[in-house]
Amino acid sequence: MLTKTEKQQIMKDYARFEGDTGSVEVQVAVLTAQINHLTEHLKEHKHDYHSQRGLMKMIGKRRSFLAYLRDKDINRYRELIQRLGLRK
Repeated sequence: MLTKTEKQQIMKDYARFEGDTGSVEVQVAVLTAQINHLTEHLKEHKHDYHSQRGLMKMIGKRRSFLAYLRDKDINRYRELIQRLGLRK
């Protein structure tokens, strides 16, 4: 899991305005950091199936957020994808 300070830094970096903690950009950025952290954990612990299930749920949630953002504002979507380096 992310520490409180790491999470706050991500929120600060991706916030659209001061005190923004719930915008799609912030939520996707936090989920991406958690996914990356959990992926590293699973490389070491291959048989941790409970964490693997949590990872799949996070990926699905992030996918839903990105689909919503793509439908609402394609420019914000493209900027976020580029900033996070998700699509290759």
